[in-house]
Amino acid sequence: MGRGKIEIKRIENASNRQVTYSKRKNGIIKKAREITVLCDAQVSLVIFASSGRMHEYCSPSTTVVDLLDKYHKQSGKRLWDAKHENLSKEIDRVKKENDSMQIELRHLKGEDISSLHHTELMAIEEALDAGLAAVRKKQMEYHSMLEQNEKMLDEEFKHLQFVLQQQEMAMGENAMEMENAYHQQRMRDYNFQVPFAFRVQPIQPNLQERM
Repeated sequence: MGRGKIEIKRIENASNRQVTYSKRKNGIIKKAREITVLCDAQVSLVIFASSGRMHEYCSPSTTVVDLLDKYHKQSGKRLWDAKHENLSKEIDRVKKENDSMQIELRHLKGEDISSLHHTELMAIEEALDAGLAAVRKKQMEYHSMLEQNEKMLDEEFKHLQFVLQQQEMAMGENAMEMENAYHQQRMRDYNFQVPFAFRVQPIQPNLQERM
């Protein structure tokens, strides 16, 4: 007996719907690979699940961008809106400007100038003179800044030396005051311990008179 015909409609059960999606997705990608190999066809397949996850397949001999370009040319349909077209034009304009700047840079380096006219050579010379003047001005500003920094450092060093000398002098004065106070305290302690003064008398006070 053959298999019964399956009615094509949305599967309400989420679990069954996910299982069916996985099987059908693998099957259609397998068919895309087979037709690529068997028929030498160029195939691009993009699938988005209900969850938003993307699955894709593209024939090894091409790319998705190339296939979209072919589709655009053969179908005549616009794949990009005006915004993307303007962006493409802007990219082309920037590329041309970059190429022009590269040529001017080579000319400023003295390369590829044999085919230039006299007026073009004069313009390059003026640009080089202006650039040289700007470089010299920048160098002068740099040297002036270095001199100012050196002067500030020298003044700061002198100030620190002065502060250090003042601190050393203050420390010396404090040490002398502490030493004087110490000696004065020693004298006061000594006088307190010896309250009576003694005067030394000769052992024989009348010895000289007898002689």
